[in-house]
Amino acid sequence: MLDAEADQLCRAGRYESSEARQDTWAGTYERTLRTSAGEVSLKVPKLRRQTFETAIIERYRRRENSVEDALIEMYLAGTSVRRVEDIPRRSGASE
Repeated sequence: MLDAEADQLCRAGRYESSEARQDTWAGTYERTLRTSAGEVSLKVPKLRRQTFETAIIERYRRRENSVEDALIEMYLAGTSVRRVEDIPRRSGASE
């Protein structure tokens, strides 16, 4: 999901050539997030021209209680990447 969000910000896939491209990947970095189900290791994309901020997990938050609820809701709803931003707000993840 994080990769898809980064591709959306770049306006092109990771290795895709496109005139619409606005940014390129600069690798990833590891981040640990504590959830009620345990620790989750994430590979967060880095972009060259802009800061990658995911709609799912706040940038400096290391502990998230409602991530599981948001992810389950997104999966069950078959949510597109464009609509991902709305779900954490509805489930309280951005509070």
